[in-house]
Amino acid sequence: MSFHPSRDYALELDKQDKLASYRDQFVISDPNLIYLDGNSLGRLPKVAVERARQIVEEEWGKDLISAWNKGWWEAPARVGEKIAQLIGAGPGQVVVSDTTSVNLYKLTMAALAQNPGKKRIVTDTLNFPSDLYVLQGCVHTLGNHHEIVRIGSRDNDLTPDLTALESAINKDTALVTLSHVTFKSGYLYNMKRITDMAHRNGALMLWDLSHSVGVIPIALDECGADLAIGCTYKYLNGGPGSPAFLYVNKSLQEEVASPIWGWWGQNRPFAFGLDYEPAQGVNRFLAGTQPMLSLLTMETALDLVLQAGLTAVRTKSVLMTEYASFLTDSLLAPFGFSLGSPRDPAKRGSHISLRHPDGYRINRALIDEMNVIPDFREPDNIRLGFAPLYTSFTEIWEGFDRICRVMEEKKYEKYPSKRLTVT
Repeated sequence: MSFHPSRDYALELDKQDKLASYRDQFVISDPNLIYLDGNSLGRLPKVAVERARQIVEEEWGKDLISAWNKGWWEAPARVGEKIAQLIGAGPGQVVVSDTTSVNLYKLTMAALAQNPGKKRIVTDTLNFPSDLYVLQGCVHTLGNHHEIVRIGSRDNDLTPDLTALESAINKDTALVTLSHVTFKSGYLYNMKRITDMAHRNGALMLWDLSHSVGVIPIALDECGADLAIGCTYKYLNGGPGSPAFLYVNKSLQEEVASPIWGWWGQNRPFAFGLDYEPAQGVNRFLAGTQPMLSLLTMETALDLVLQAGLTAVRTKSVLMTEYASFLTDSLLAPFGFSLGSPRDPAKRGSHISLRHPDGYRINRALIDEMNVIPDFREPDNIRLGFAPLYTSFTEIWEGFDRICRVMEEKKYEKYPSKRLTVT
């Protein structure tokens, strides 16, 4: 598809956008704000505001503890079934629980226990760092009897070295764990290919779906994935700190054990037995009491993605990242920017990175002076996340136009290179 770098062209794309009406269903208090950080924190859905009020005032405020018997207790599994529809999982395989990191810990320890004779964990240097920290913690807890093999890239963190990945996965591999979409460049792994690669060597496959759930059709069951985790505060618009989810394939559920034996994962929690007996199925991976306020609010936000449908969402997402890539080449390349994401949309999620030696200072100028909110990722990536339900093409064009103004007026030069705590 050919594009044009004018604002009128962006307006025309918005007129043709079949998802344009969904933007009105989100809280947009400042129409002049260009918000391009939806892959870190999604906007607030209007329905979530009303639902949160109802939970606090009616369910907590009036029902008090009786609310547990009016849908609260079943919420982790019920909301898990909604997320299952977005990740290609059949019934009884997904629950909402804890944080992404805690769920990664639970599933990693369970996977390693399933392959006690194997010592290798394979991942990559493009994975989200906290995932790597959790893996290191698991190895430390197990007495450092395992090794973590991290494959790199051949093109400066743009795409993983798949040849090296295939070589790293051998018969001594217990677990392969990767981010479905990498957090810097937005590279999208071929889930079926990599899962098959792991299974040929007798390894279990664990996917982190945090940067793909809600914007990319995912087929966990069809691909034969064993385990998966993901957050809900990015493209699912669940809100800051909204609980994460985990997936355990039915074929494994009666074999694997959670390393955290909590009362929500007990088979009969209200029998108050003194010895742990794991719950049936995926519920055994629940642990303590769930954060009901954020969980139930997030449930309401999910309905918007389900209504829109992932096929339509993915179609718009691809068009947005293609358009942004074009604007990078046509408007920003003369200022020294390069595209830090794959060119092929089939290998790209719903965000792109702009690379520039002064990326951090440019990012600061955009936020402080231009009312544009992207985020920055080391060493030189300005990351732009496009949420198809509320990001418009005109918003993308305006964001790029303001980047041009920052460069033309050299606004970034007043900012120090020293990083703030949160980037």
